[in-house]
Amino acid sequence: MNDKSQDAALPRYTKLEAFNPHRAEFMCKHEADVTPAISEEAEALFQNALTLDNPDIWPAQRDYQKIAKLYEQAANLGHWKAQFNLAGLYLKGIGVPQDIEKAISLTEDLMRKGVPAAWDNMGSYYMGGVGSLEQDATVAYAFWQRAADLGSMAAQTYIGAKLLATSDQPPEAWANRRVGMKMLECAYAQGYARAGYELGLEYATVGQTDKSQKERAIQYFHQAVKLGSMEAANSLFSDFASGSSASASVITDVDLSRSERYAVFSDALRRNRDLRFPNLDKVLPLPPAKLPMWDGNKETLINAAKAVVPKPAAPAKPAAQEVPVRTGRAYIPEGWGLPDKPQTSVTAQYESTAAPVAGYWIARLMHPVTERQHAWNAAQLPLAYKEGELFDRTRPGLRDEDGRIQFHYLGQPVERAAPVALTEHPLVSRGVGRHADLPALPRDCKGHFPCPQAGIWRASVAQNHPSAALFNQWHRQAYVARGGHFPDPKAQHLAVNSHEVTWQWLGQANELRGDLEYVSLGGSDTPAVQS
Repeated sequence: MNDKSQDAALPRYTKLEAFNPHRAEFMCKHEADVTPAISEEAEALFQNALTLDNPDIWPAQRDYQKIAKLYEQAANLGHWKAQFNLAGLYLKGIGVPQDIEKAISLTEDLMRKGVPAAWDNMGSYYMGGVGSLEQDATVAYAFWQRAADLGSMAAQTYIGAKLLATSDQPPEAWANRRVGMKMLECAYAQGYARAGYELGLEYATVGQTDKSQKERAIQYFHQAVKLGSMEAANSLFSDFASGSSASASVITDVDLSRSERYAVFSDALRRNRDLRFPNLDKVLPLPPAKLPMWDGNKETLINAAKAVVPKPAAPAKPAAQEVPVRTGRAYIPEGWGLPDKPQTSVTAQYESTAAPVAGYWIARLMHPVTERQHAWNAAQLPLAYKEGELFDRTRPGLRDEDGRIQFHYLGQPVERAAPVALTEHPLVSRGVGRHADLPALPRDCKGHFPCPQAGIWRASVAQNHPSAALFNQWHRQAYVARGGHFPDPKAQHLAVNSHEVTWQWLGQANELRGDLEYVSLGGSDTPAVQS
């Protein structure tokens, strides 16, 4: 194959259907259902990188070289989000030498693995004319359309918002509200804050002529704040401050106390866009619920609305054990190991051939039947071979009647991170969660029953539920008053019924002295003085 035909086979040159803003249908798909599974080891590395990239630290003071290394280690273990972020660092030359082609190649590898966000990223590369890619809006929209169809919440939101115009205004907007709303609702179901904000804007616009839609706009804005939308917090801050005196306001009555609290959350999200506030209703419920009293400390308000996570348990002391020293071809340096999946897919090779790529290979009988044959397979170690080097044909311990051997590629060694004894949950280290002691006696409740006890509740569905990967997320929490209703998944456009959800009580989570419930609840109509 010549270089030109090889280039044409690259994912960046995929022949796609042209963007069709007037499509008749859209089938909602979710990223969580198609992205590769992430191991605990890879996730720990990823969280460590995010902790070092803390928005509270000035960018010039962050160790981006270490961040890039952690991303690379996690990516080598199959963490697609880490690889996505690593591509961004190569694109900008942060923590690593700038290498735009490397960024594009990392993105293409994710495209091959079926990651919808990578197709969205490639669209952005084309729109910006990145590296060797010629700027082309037509191609960009084609990639964004494919990304949206695959499940990219960012692409669904971007295109969905573009389709809400009352008339075609190319190349900026088109009139296809039905499909646009479906895309936004699909992204919103995935917990994408921007989608909630765009839905709020749409219902706010409709609400100017149909007052019954204003309540839906408020609900979407409020839920978008929980998901991390600074723009939604700004909208509610402004609307509660001005009420119906503002031309586009969705609020009827001025409520300066609520306005002030939304301003606190808006400011927090401006400083840290990774923040989520699933327990916002604990400190800032929508009317007609009364506001709990507040001590005026902004951090009190912010922390009380964060997700509650358990404190890490003390690590068990590992039992001492002899680790055999491997030599020769079997040697792997200490602190290194083979990846869960090889970096490159290579066909198994017969013993009479040579290694087509360098790395570690393991011998396997093709058709083991007897206990002795299975034991031989289990005893084999990964062995290092150079590219073009002949495989070992001596077949130690085997007989001619045992049949043929194939060598299977395991990849190149990757550096393993030293295990770290966690003193706090990674979400706490990043500032997006807070610790709480879970109740000694677990208490569960099905979602279609009234809430039996006020407090913070965590939702989940059974692991075999079709929406388990999407629904069972760390931020799926809510503060619910006793006798109140648990959040309805259908209102979040989730294919989950209330009776399928199990809510686990996490307690009042009041160990923070600044938390609000040490003060009795009551109305707060006087003016009071947002990560």
